[in-house]
Amino acid sequence: MSLKPLVIDKLVAKVPIIQGGMGIGVSLANLAGAVGREGGIGILSTAQIGFQEAIFEKSPMRANMEAIKKQFDRAKEIAKGGLIGFNIMAATFHYERYVKRCVEVGADVIISGAGLPINLPELVAGSTTKIAPIVSSDKAAKVLLNTWKKRYNTTADFVVIEGPEAGGHLGFKAESLAESSEQMDAEIIKIVDTVKAFGEQFNRDIPVIFAGGVFDRSDIEHYLSLGCSGVQMATRFVITEECDAPESFKQSYLKAKQEDITVIKSPVGMPGRALKNQFTERIKNERIPIEKCRSCLSYKHCDRETIPYCITETLLNAVTADPNNALVFAGSNAYRLKEKTTVKAIFDELTTEG
Repeated sequence: MSLKPLVIDKLVAKVPIIQGGMGIGVSLANLAGAVGREGGIGILSTAQIGFQEAIFEKSPMRANMEAIKKQFDRAKEIAKGGLIGFNIMAATFHYERYVKRCVEVGADVIISGAGLPINLPELVAGSTTKIAPIVSSDKAAKVLLNTWKKRYNTTADFVVIEGPEAGGHLGFKAESLAESSEQMDAEIIKIVDTVKAFGEQFNRDIPVIFAGGVFDRSDIEHYLSLGCSGVQMATRFVITEECDAPESFKQSYLKAKQEDITVIKSPVGMPGRALKNQFTERIKNERIPIEKCRSCLSYKHCDRETIPYCITETLLNAVTADPNNALVFAGSNAYRLKEKTTVKAIFDELTTEG
């Protein structure tokens, strides 16, 4: 079957593929712009997006605010009219400022997870930016959409379901990941039904997007068969020429074997899927002192006195120093990546009927 365009209100992506936001410094303008140019939706991660700015160490917030516009404008230029948005973690310190800044620069979409983005609708009110929460269960979808309905008399423009095979922070308990994977299809069907019901209440169609372990065309067709309107993919794009991560980061993916993909405990209180390396072994038995706080997470998500290591510091190290001595987030299928490619080649593969 041919892939239908992804329609989000008045926005139309020719190909129903959203590139997942990857921070720090993995999905910036080059990658997001290339995805937008191919007809998907390119996503910039706001996580310390300004780390390359000269003022970053002195004023991280100011650097990030400036970089949001620089990266967005550059991505839009590369995309040649394609759709570009942002991923903003709900746990981000000064979350509201990040959302408002992304709206201000003209974001087509904002996708928000790592917690429930309860106040997201009020932050984009009056704009054309479309919003999507990331949920991992039908319960979470119902809680959030009910809250938005009661508090703001509105609903989501689209919904992203993130499954347990995703890279990075996961909305599941570490001990139940295998069980959650087995039950995910049934959960997707429930969420699709829930979202459809809310859409009917507001007389609109709300697309549901699945993320987490999506690798090839058969995966896309599978999730479309469950009622989704598209998929979100991240890991596959890391080893593209256009990906903003350094070559050393990409090589860590290409060298990974299946047994090298592990689940770690993140300082934000969630499990996270990453590549096994010297750093992941080190944090099993050692607390790594925080050298400098860059205020990346809200205080309720980061107790600076007790966290085992600084999430910003190690993610920065992954793209600026040695990824083997840093946290390298990756999805469960990262080991299947065998050679570098391009965004266009991936889109050509995924849009070709079998």
